[in-house]
Amino acid sequence: MAISTQHKVYIPDTAKDNQYILAELQLSEGFFASYADTYSCYQQLSQQFFLLCELAGLKNVHFIANDKLPVVRFHTEAFSFQTADQMLFFYNPAYHEAQHSHFDPNYRARKISLLCLATGSEIRNQAAAFHRTVKAVLQEFKARLPVAVPLKIRDHQHLSYDLFARAKGCDSSFGYKLRSISNRYMARDVEIPAIHQAMTYAAATVPLSRKLVQQLQHNSSAPFTELYQQLEQRFISAATAHHLTRLALVADGSTPLVRSSQIEKPKRSQELHMLSFDLTSDKAQVFSHWLPDQRMETAHLLLVAGQDDQTEFGYGRFMNQVEQALKALAQQLEMDPAKDDLIVRFHQHISYQL
Repeated sequence: MAISTQHKVYIPDTAKDNQYILAELQLSEGFFASYADTYSCYQQLSQQFFLLCELAGLKNVHFIANDKLPVVRFHTEAFSFQTADQMLFFYNPAYHEAQHSHFDPNYRARKISLLCLATGSEIRNQAAAFHRTVKAVLQEFKARLPVAVPLKIRDHQHLSYDLFARAKGCDSSFGYKLRSISNRYMARDVEIPAIHQAMTYAAATVPLSRKLVQQLQHNSSAPFTELYQQLEQRFISAATAHHLTRLALVADGSTPLVRSSQIEKPKRSQELHMLSFDLTSDKAQVFSHWLPDQRMETAHLLLVAGQDDQTEFGYGRFMNQVEQALKALAQQLEMDPAKDDLIVRFHQHISYQL
């Protein structure tokens, strides 16, 4: 039986795939007591982790013990850097390999993060196999720890593309059903525990260009209030017209993180802004965070899928709604598809205790 086109979204062939699995171990004084000192703890654990990864054929792995959040993005060049709150990793899965430790021997971390980046050219097709391999490594790593500690697995997957790719000459695309991670893995005989958390959402980055500021900002008495208010109103209007009601606009210089309100509460640091959505509620949930006296380089638009957005086929219909809403917004903002970029990232995330 053919799947209706409304349940498939056609994403340009120039789209970029990413997958990474992050495991977190909470540490205690009792755990550190098993080692001579902090440096010995990190050194022994990292060597053990890297050895298991080598045996399993994992080619891009990182041992992190600095309590910073790992953030992974596609890039044609491989590099990483730290900020106060984040460890940022940029890489191309088709080419880049790495094996690095990131820690200060004089700093006793609250947790250790084990980061495994998917490599190869068929990231989405091989996602289940990658998860199976990493899970086996983590199970063996956990079994060798001197003290039993909780270990949480987070599997993140992205599809990133320019919404205006066709206007820039990309004539080929592929139809995705965008099935949930658990359903895709089940079809590949990879078991996900019954108790797990899943999150699906789309994020779009809108450049706050001089042209856009001139278009939306007319009241000079409040530096950028009108800019953000106009953008917010147009975004909400375009999204709700396409039946999308879990929304956020973030233009305060922070990196937005999307979480389930049943698991984590909203919180903000200098760099990170955690937004919590109730995925079970059908009530509108709209958040807007911006600074009236500062013009940021970009605004982050988030459109979050709820339980009602997952059909028997997947999230294809949801992403069609997202694309329609963003195209309507782009038209209102007078963006030029041939010159401007509107980068969309489809996120899928699943987590559970190992």
